[in-house]
Amino acid sequence: MRLTSYSNYSLRVLLAAAARSPRLTTIREVADAFDLPQSHLVKCVHQLGTWGYLETVRGNRGGFRLKRPAASVSIGEVVRRTEDGLSVVECLDPETNTCPLTDRCRMSQVLRRATDAFLDVLDRLTLADVAGSEADFRALLDGAAPERRVPTAACSGEPTVMRV
Repeated sequence: MRLTSYSNYSLRVLLAAAARSPRLTTIREVADAFDLPQSHLVKCVHQLGTWGYLETVRGNRGGFRLKRPAASVSIGEVVRRTEDGLSVVECLDPETNTCPLTDRCRMSQVLRRATDAFLDVLDRLTLADVAGSEADFRALLDGAAPERRVPTAACSGEPTVMRV
């Protein structure tokens, strides 16, 4: 399963908004942090605002912020809205199916279950579960990776802070 760029960019916009909540975030900040084209992000922000995920503020000091609590935004819900179709093969979509074996094919049943499992995992995650902190986002803007504790092979067995 591969998500479209539109879904990817939309999720990144929401992650940035969640990390900076309740402060405003700008499209330029997200574009710089993730090295994405601003023109595509404008479309994502507009649509996410239309769907009620973001509040947008116009003007010189404008930007966007989450309109709903991050804990109430299901990743699966967002992916379903941003993806045109989630069928990994044509036979899973009744509108495009031309396969004469659909009724007798076991593979389509397996792929349908796999797609359902994929969405089930996303449905159990909220934006709050996957969003970083303001410090993580700020580190992206500054071009540095946030510090994380990573176990090393040190004699003491204590984790050492390393940039990852």
